[in-house]
Amino acid sequence: MSRPIRIAIVGAGPAGIYAADALLKSKSAQDPGVSIDLFERMPAPFGLIRYGVAPDHPRIKHIVQALQQVLDKPQLRLFGNVDYPAHIDLDDLRALYDAVIFSTGANSDRALNIPGSDLSGFHGAAEFVSWYDGHPFAPRTWPLGAHRVAVLGVGNVALDVARMLAKTADELLPTEIPPNVYEGLRANKALEVHVFGRRGPAQAKFSPMELRELDRSGNIEVVVDPEDIEYDEASIESRRSNKQADMVAKALENWAIRDVGDRPHKLFLHFFESPVEVLGDGGRVVGLRTERTELDGTGNVGGTGRFRVWDVQSVYRAVGYYSEELPKLPFDLASGTIPHASGRVLDAGVHMTSLYVTGWIKRGPVGLIGHTKGDANETVACLLEDYAAGRLPTASAPEPEAVVDLLEQRGVRYTTREGWYLLDAHERVLGSSQGRERIKVVDRDAMLDASGA
Repeated sequence: MSRPIRIAIVGAGPAGIYAADALLKSKSAQDPGVSIDLFERMPAPFGLIRYGVAPDHPRIKHIVQALQQVLDKPQLRLFGNVDYPAHIDLDDLRALYDAVIFSTGANSDRALNIPGSDLSGFHGAAEFVSWYDGHPFAPRTWPLGAHRVAVLGVGNVALDVARMLAKTADELLPTEIPPNVYEGLRANKALEVHVFGRRGPAQAKFSPMELRELDRSGNIEVVVDPEDIEYDEASIESRRSNKQADMVAKALENWAIRDVGDRPHKLFLHFFESPVEVLGDGGRVVGLRTERTELDGTGNVGGTGRFRVWDVQSVYRAVGYYSEELPKLPFDLASGTIPHASGRVLDAGVHMTSLYVTGWIKRGPVGLIGHTKGDANETVACLLEDYAAGRLPTASAPEPEAVVDLLEQRGVRYTTREGWYLLDAHERVLGSSQGRERIKVVDRDAMLDASGA
């Protein structure tokens, strides 16, 4: 092939951009060269870095700087506000590109099928995160009238949700939160936030940094019951072999032995409590029933038959993200992933030629940025191996202008890399007028206008 390899990447979050980076660093980037088009259904790139990270985590958002360096490469183009399959479908992509990588992530909430999960006031963490991160598809208001709130789950998303519920709006005002989120948080009535985990401190999936941040607010008192500090043989071994698990357990132990202070908002971390039912009255949440659990020696737990009812008026489930099924591609409903072999998309065990997958829709919503890079490297290695072996079909319309013509013929109002920089500058100007780094634009049409779409 004398021309560059034409590759489409569907999803411009970290997974997609890391795949582009791996391609650009490969030998094929020099001979015969690669030409990459990134498609993103949002007007702006960066996926969960923009719409899934709590606004008071500026260190994590600095990842954007590294991602932007990849976007700046001349071999790469961004097409934002382009939806798969509404604007461009699988047949289109196969005609226009020699290979396609899907990196659409996981944006929905995994279900928690317990009685009462249909009550008003029972929320998914991903929905709440989308609201406070100013996602264009999220509602503009959020019900925050509960005085006592439960959060189910012991991962970093649960901590983010709990912290956002416990902090005051003024504490978050210096961040990039849009005006509707600030006004919503000003009306927040929560004085107690209860986080529940069915296992013990050694099994919590918090990162030490995320956990310690809970205690840095002058308005939040973190409370841990000393009776919840318990370990079995497997838990002790986990602490010995896993430095992060040991650091988390030590932080929880320190909080358990200190006196409870007088900070106005209380954030309780409960362990060995398994949610069994959300209680309702008149269609609304009025409580949560949990069963006390105990360790069985292996790090797992079993029920004790002892139950407790917690007086809460709202419940958030933070039990994992879930990917959306993509038309014309296989999908595993149990795992919420696309079946694959090292990144090659499989249909009934057979590779769907020229189709690849990376990120959370490949491995599930677990792991950190390092895992995402490893995913991308594995997938790209398989793609390039197939190319070298002559297993990639040649696109019938590989000219770079062909996709532009297609989108314009269909009346798609798309954004570009240059448009993202216009939007970025616009948000920074909005922020500078209030002494803030930026104020995020929420309305989709306003984003498109600012991007010069």
